[in-house]
Amino acid sequence: MSQIDHYAVFGSPIEHSKSPRIHTLFAEQTEQLMEYSTQLVSAEKFPRAVKDFFSSGGRGLNCTVPLKELAWEYAKLKTERAELAKALNTLAVQADGRILGDNTDGIGLVTDIQNNHGISLKQKRILILGAGGASRGIILPILEQLPLSMTIANRTVAKAVTLADEFCHKAKINACGYDALKGQSFDLILNATSASLTDELPPLAAGLLAEQGSCYDLAYANKATAFVRWGYEQHASNSLDGLGMLVEQAAEAFYLWRGMRPDTLPVIQILEAERNS
Repeated sequence: MSQIDHYAVFGSPIEHSKSPRIHTLFAEQTEQLMEYSTQLVSAEKFPRAVKDFFSSGGRGLNCTVPLKELAWEYAKLKTERAELAKALNTLAVQADGRILGDNTDGIGLVTDIQNNHGISLKQKRILILGAGGASRGIILPILEQLPLSMTIANRTVAKAVTLADEFCHKAKINACGYDALKGQSFDLILNATSASLTDELPPLAAGLLAEQGSCYDLAYANKATAFVRWGYEQHASNSLDGLGMLVEQAAEAFYLWRGMRPDTLPVIQILEAERNS
């Protein structure tokens, strides 16, 4: 009898996670013998939980709030994008037994925007709202698409400046508070704040979105988030949430674990149908 490989997602809270559904669909599609579960793990219990998981034969982990920074500290072997992000969402056992840490959020975002929605990032003026971990994870993959400019806006300006400085060896990034955005225009505005979790909106002035510009909320919900609704009000050509990003970042983790890329569009369509039913 063939051995079933075990994977899981750690987090707190975790019961809402769509990751088991996504990876089950990936496994069925690619005929992989694996199972994927959720585990409620607090920050305090993370070091013991991750050690126990891998010592008992686990092959790979996803980590979500509030564990991404702790996962970064745990992994001694990291990809460049993970190293710069200072946060991980994926851990994978390598052939030599070492555990590789990666952050697949940014590449998941870029893939969804460019491949699934046909929005090119090259030579675009990009605004990122928020200077927390979500922003940190997407900066390098976006910069690799050669945008015209990138601006980080945050309530605490110093935090935006610090984050921009961490990537200054890759490109010049502007940093400012929300008030300083007035009079500027952007082709793509990305909401990487936690405001959508409480259906709130960052303090945005009208008129920031260029004609034919797009909005993208890294969060997702069963109804349009406050930021997605703002995008509609600003006549965005696309105002999207992060469901596609969720599936694409999972596909990148799946590739890291299994060495094959699942077809993501059917999975996105299934999840869209389920949340609209």
